[in-house]
Amino acid sequence: MNMSLPNQNITLLSPINTVLVLVDIQERLVPAVSCRDEIIWNTRRLIDGAKLFDIPVVVTEQYPKGLGPTMPELIAALPEGTPVMEKKSFSACLVPEFQEELRRRESVHKVLLVGMETHVCILQTALDLLSLGYEVHLVVDAVGSRFAGDRKIALRRLESSGVMLTTTESVLFQWCRTADVPQFKAVSRIVREERMHKHREFDT
Repeated sequence: MNMSLPNQNITLLSPINTVLVLVDIQERLVPAVSCRDEIIWNTRRLIDGAKLFDIPVVVTEQYPKGLGPTMPELIAALPEGTPVMEKKSFSACLVPEFQEELRRRESVHKVLLVGMETHVCILQTALDLLSLGYEVHLVVDAVGSRFAGDRKIALRRLESSGVMLTTTESVLFQWCRTADVPQFKAVSRIVREERMHKHREFDT
């Protein structure tokens, strides 16, 4: 019997093939979004994980003059030099600089999305990314909307359209793949990190 490890499934995320995209997690939008503390906490944990594996991060901001900048605790966690792109279109893919940022990273063909709102900017960005040929993974415990019903229907549409739903912890362990990697202990600390607030579970 051949006991060698299987080739990695093509749908799994790896540090080589992934970019993390933060969509519109902004100061004047966040207070209206359900489960906002959970979203920010999980997004920050994903940023920390991305830094461990040198995974690129891209940030978008929807009309920051009106909605404010990205939340300061996330800005503080970002890798140095992370591009922050302003937009007025709901889909980030309608920003030429966003597409160019993805294209210049030749090994990247999987886009990991977090942010808000699920039924507007997340949905339109995800569907456009699929049309551009990217594989899209959506972190369900790091996306939100003002109203639970909008989020729930958007997730159903996205999954039925081919977007892969995942969670923060699943992503972190996919990036590791094995406990033998040097980053595993640091990832384990991120996973074991205690929540600062009591959160309710997301309804998918």
